[in-house]
Amino acid sequence: SCTGGMLGERFTSVPGSSDYFGGGFITYSNEMKIELLGVPPETLRQFGAVSRETAEAMATGARRRAKSTYALAITGVAGPGGGSESKPVGTVYVALADAGGVHVANRRFLGDRARIRVFTTQLALDLLRRRLEGRP
Repeated sequence: SCTGGMLGERFTSVPGSSDYFGGGFITYSNEMKIELLGVPPETLRQFGAVSRETAEAMATGARRRAKSTYALAITGVAGPGGGSESKPVGTVYVALADAGGVHVANRRFLGDRARIRVFTTQLALDLLRRRLEGRP
């Protein structure tokens, strides 16, 4: 949710991506996370939108709704505002769901909004690459 669709853009900028990329969800608000991805409202209340638990629920819901082999989910604080002491600007969670479960990576990237968004999508693509190569 913190990249506003940039991950989809990175996939679809490659010719032939329709062979492997079925689509995506831009769920910027909590309401959209609940409505489109089935994130339990309790998860958002208890852990917040920017959390491991929410990223996991987003990826699981995206995989289920898209009927896909893999699903990536991103949630974070791209800045420049919106950060807090416990979740400063640059805090991101990226989740990858597949038949084996969900893997979540947490990072804190430094820099401006553009840099944080690019680094976050790169992390997501790298998680998928590693999974496809059979690495954790």
